[in-house]
Amino acid sequence: MSLETLARSDVIETVEELETLYGKPGTTSLVKEIDHIIPAYAAFIKASPFVTLATAGPEGLDCSPRGDQPGFVRIHDERTLLMPDRHGNNRADSLKNIIRDGRVGLLFMVPGSGTTLRVNGRAKISVSLDLRSSFTVEGKAPRSVVVISIDSVYFQCARAIHRSRLWEDAAKVDPKSLPSPGAILDELSRGAIDGKHYDEEWPKRAASTMW
Repeated sequence: MSLETLARSDVIETVEELETLYGKPGTTSLVKEIDHIIPAYAAFIKASPFVTLATAGPEGLDCSPRGDQPGFVRIHDERTLLMPDRHGNNRADSLKNIIRDGRVGLLFMVPGSGTTLRVNGRAKISVSLDLRSSFTVEGKAPRSVVVISIDSVYFQCARAIHRSRLWEDAAKVDPKSLPSPGAILDELSRGAIDGKHYDEEWPKRAASTMW
């Protein structure tokens, strides 16, 4: 069936229709959401080496990966998180969005755990020298630190992780079975970018710009 031919009756257009289909959330789905970090939630943040950061701006939405050593997102207090912005591709899509619309969403993941932690809040970008210096790794400080004021925090049940078998060795894909970044750039640039050279140089380039 072509999506263009969907009848109006096949599309949910109101919250009431959605709730009729899915029902209301149970008590456990609601009681877990609070406006501050408790010790149990702090444990996940301190153990997490990987976070996705969702932002919104005039050009649209963005969801960006953030990774570092476990606990790289620092708990300043029960309602404030600090996240260093490490070296990247300089597109700064997330940061541009934060400047114009401070709303953010974070999803913390911990390798081996099915439980994830979600944080919603509002962010601002700090270039305080003292704050940046406190996140120094291998002599390099981040260029900025994202300061997140928490509106809500709650854990997400493990169904998605279990369904995807994300942490199982048997589910891992051989990277060679997928197009390499260089091959993609070569195709999109119609050969203007030497994809093979890009891939060969990436390990050295990444090692020198990790922080």
